[in-house]
Amino acid sequence: MKTQILTTCGYRIAMLVSLLIGYPTYAVSNDNHLFFNASYFLQDKQQKGIIKLSGTVKDAQGVLGGVIVSVGNKTVATDLDGKYSIDVTVGDRITFSMLGYKERSIVYSSSMGAVLNIELLEDTTTLDEIVVNAGYYTVKDRERTGSIARVTAKDIEFQPVVNPLQALQGRMAGVSITQYSGTPGGGFEIQIRGKNSLSFDGNEPLYIIDGVPIVSQYLNGFLSAGILNTKISPLNSINPNDIESIEILKDADATAIYGSRGANGVILITTKKASKSTTQLVISSSTSFSKAVNQMSLLNTEEFNKLREEAFINDGITDYPVNAYDMNGTWDKNRYTDWQKELIGNTAVGHETLIGLSGGSQTTSFRLNTSLTNNSTIFPTDKGYKRNAVSFNINHLGLDSKLRANIGVNYALQKNNLPAVDFTKTALNLAPNAPALYKEDGSLNWQDGTFANPLAQLDKTYNNQTKSLSLNANFDYNLTSEVSLKVNLGLTSSEFDENVLSPHTIFNPGLGFTSERSRSEKGFVNSQSYIIEPQLNWQKKWNKHSLIMLIGSTFENQQNNSFKITGSNFSSNALIKNIEAAKVKTIDNLTNSQYKYAAVFTRINYNFDSKYIVNLTGRRDGSSRFGYNNKFGNFGAFGVAWVFSEENYLRHLPWLNLAKIRSSYGITGSDNIGDYQYLDTYTVNKGKYDEITGLYPSRLLNADFGWEKTTKFELALDLTFLHNKINASLQYYNNKSSNQLVGYSLPWTTGFASITSNFPATVVNNGWEFTLNTNNIDSKDWNWQTNFNISFPKNKLKRFKDLEDSTYKNKYVLGKSINIVKLYHLEGVNPQSGLYEFTDYNQDGHLTADDKQITKEIGITFHGGLQNTITYKNLSLDFLFHFVKQQNYNYDALYKYIGDLQTNLPIQMLDRWSKDNIHAKYTYASSGTDSSLMNLYNRYIESDRTISDASFIRLKNVSVSYNFNLPNKGIDSVKIYIQGQNLWTHTNYYGLDPEFVLLGFSPPLKTYAFGAQITF
Repeated sequence: MKTQILTTCGYRIAMLVSLLIGYPTYAVSNDNHLFFNASYFLQDKQQKGIIKLSGTVKDAQGVLGGVIVSVGNKTVATDLDGKYSIDVTVGDRITFSMLGYKERSIVYSSSMGAVLNIELLEDTTTLDEIVVNAGYYTVKDRERTGSIARVTAKDIEFQPVVNPLQALQGRMAGVSITQYSGTPGGGFEIQIRGKNSLSFDGNEPLYIIDGVPIVSQYLNGFLSAGILNTKISPLNSINPNDIESIEILKDADATAIYGSRGANGVILITTKKASKSTTQLVISSSTSFSKAVNQMSLLNTEEFNKLREEAFINDGITDYPVNAYDMNGTWDKNRYTDWQKELIGNTAVGHETLIGLSGGSQTTSFRLNTSLTNNSTIFPTDKGYKRNAVSFNINHLGLDSKLRANIGVNYALQKNNLPAVDFTKTALNLAPNAPALYKEDGSLNWQDGTFANPLAQLDKTYNNQTKSLSLNANFDYNLTSEVSLKVNLGLTSSEFDENVLSPHTIFNPGLGFTSERSRSEKGFVNSQSYIIEPQLNWQKKWNKHSLIMLIGSTFENQQNNSFKITGSNFSSNALIKNIEAAKVKTIDNLTNSQYKYAAVFTRINYNFDSKYIVNLTGRRDGSSRFGYNNKFGNFGAFGVAWVFSEENYLRHLPWLNLAKIRSSYGITGSDNIGDYQYLDTYTVNKGKYDEITGLYPSRLLNADFGWEKTTKFELALDLTFLHNKINASLQYYNNKSSNQLVGYSLPWTTGFASITSNFPATVVNNGWEFTLNTNNIDSKDWNWQTNFNISFPKNKLKRFKDLEDSTYKNKYVLGKSINIVKLYHLEGVNPQSGLYEFTDYNQDGHLTADDKQITKEIGITFHGGLQNTITYKNLSLDFLFHFVKQQNYNYDALYKYIGDLQTNLPIQMLDRWSKDNIHAKYTYASSGTDSSLMNLYNRYIESDRTISDASFIRLKNVSVSYNFNLPNKGIDSVKIYIQGQNLWTHTNYYGLDPEFVLLGFSPPLKTYAFGAQITF
């Protein structure tokens, strides 16, 4: 029986009575009009079984904002206090998910009531629950169709490295990273699935930090060749501890959405963002000690003297020449100095201090980080590299959860105060009996003008200062439950200022030079850019179908200015820093350039029943770097995935969690060629005629200058077994790069050596990649994880029109790698004459370029890494082995001849020809007067003897840390750690170091670091 209670005491009392007795209640006003039917409304909801469920989601550290709470097609996110509210009915499955945490699903029952609090557990091993950054969108790893390698903060932070690329070596399949110099502040070569371009500078990947592209080529100066090998990494400005994750996009499905800039891969860097509403202070400090990773075994004084004496005897010289200071008594013949220890044997000390503050409210949170970094070098100086960096990030979530805003600012000031030259080559070449560096009074020793004291080069200084500013803002607004509007804004500014001071004091005083010989050089490079990227997203789910569509556009503008000026002939070295005081001033370079870029892009993703996934991406680009007839280019890709473990015949297998086949095909491009290459340009002539400065043509017009294109194909298998304890991926790729942008040689009668053009050549990169991640032990106290990756890259020149008739015929061979070198074949040492013998392939009696018939590939056969992470309660151990199978130049490519004036040699060259050693590896010793021998030396350094195995296995990183929890002391936690970098190397390489073989620059450093982090 339906009962109604009428009352005039107000609707609040009526509601209370209704809740107590469980019947519909009406609150009626004094004029007998119906005011409220509270209980009837509640009963209607109850009849439908709908309950308003609310609660809080947290982890072991506190509340979690941004957790996705799903019930059927309904989805909400927790606010910054971890709170949520959603309608449920009995029997509904409620799912709680968030990146980095194990997903929890609960079936709702009436006994649970209206409040459900949840705690999520961290999970870093379940690949199918991880969400990866794909640039313009994010995607669950389970539903990913493209090839994306990912490294998170736990593998990057707390490593004793200046640049985050150092932390990536050996951790990613298909990604090869080589350091150009062991000097801090230098650069790296990074290859993502090989070299696509024949152009030397055409293989750089695209760097994007928080959605803002970083222009790497404008960070390299004019004057850094002597110490940093001219390459300066754009990532030096980022403190590795500020990075949340690094994703590297490799295949067409992942890179085609970046169109003309994705051919060489894309490196996406995401910095840490504000996330917690509770205030937190983090202080971290570390100290590191570094030494050269290796030293060569060189001749000692006794061996060196014997070789020098033998050289003069072989040349028939009985009276030592006046310049043979090491033999004629000018120097102490029996002295010994380990020059590697003296010149590159210092201990480089590094200090780093980090201070971070985060906090906020329910809707707004912030994160402020500052870092101070100082690193000295292994050279005999206290100068070095400094970086001061500040990053600020603020997140805002609207009260209605429709608006999300993220604004970030990163500023870094870098200073490199170094000697202008690297002492490595001098340390290897200087005679072991050379004079002491200092006199007894502490002044430099020139040994009466006979000794070029290397420490005088410390007076020649190289300084650079880089100011980097990056602003990024992301605004995301949900117009409806299915449509959202996103805008990405970015602004970057980089000022690179460098100076080289060369006072006359770097020269031997016996030469009588004055400050008129002093020289001052200054270079300046300024780059500014902005980017605007509006984006519209739409997603729809119905039944088993899911459709996501994205459309957006890019507008980018870069302005670049550079100049170099040189001053010489100073009246005094006191004025050397002021070029205005120089009597001779020369402007060597003055450039202003602009780069404009515009694009539209789209993505369509269709998912049926979480089994069949199709992903389409496309982009139309316009670039100011190309000719009038090719300003615009079209790029695109499609990717497909079949999660066949969801099929009925497999889904119930308890040991199989994920089995997926995926493939992609598409076209990406490259405009990484610099500005104005297609234009008809003129350059100012430095010389003058009748005091008039003229111009000369420096480049020819090419209106058809167009895009370099790379067609990419990939086929991959992803597997996960035994409750996510074993995750494996096998990938095959095949990339074809055509329309190559190279210099096409012209006859000198045209007045130009070459014209940059699209050449009909095709470069193919293919290979296999395999990754394996296992969770070996996962218990309450113990955890052991292993990560393994290996890559087998191959490269070849498939097509090159009229190669034999071009100037490239001595550089490339069809069907061979573009990394080959054509060489003479060294047959050995003639047992009778002691001279080198080479194969005369055309049998014309002369050794010419046509006899360079031996091809050797400089490059990698396979590379990879093996990482293990073991934890016991609060104690953690992590170590990584990096291995590479490769060929490269060895030390024989550097030496002149055995017995050279005051030049030391490796001990391997003791195996030289003599009457008692006719089957020697090297020819006989000579002081340099044997002309027939000298001619053969030039052939020797271009022979197949100079390239050999450079494979190695290196213990790349070791980390031991312990975490103390002290909540009752006003401190949340204290973490202490010990780190090691490049600790051990196994190799048969003939040279200083197999990883870094660019002779003349310091090798990688062996580093030990100690530090602590305190969290309040």
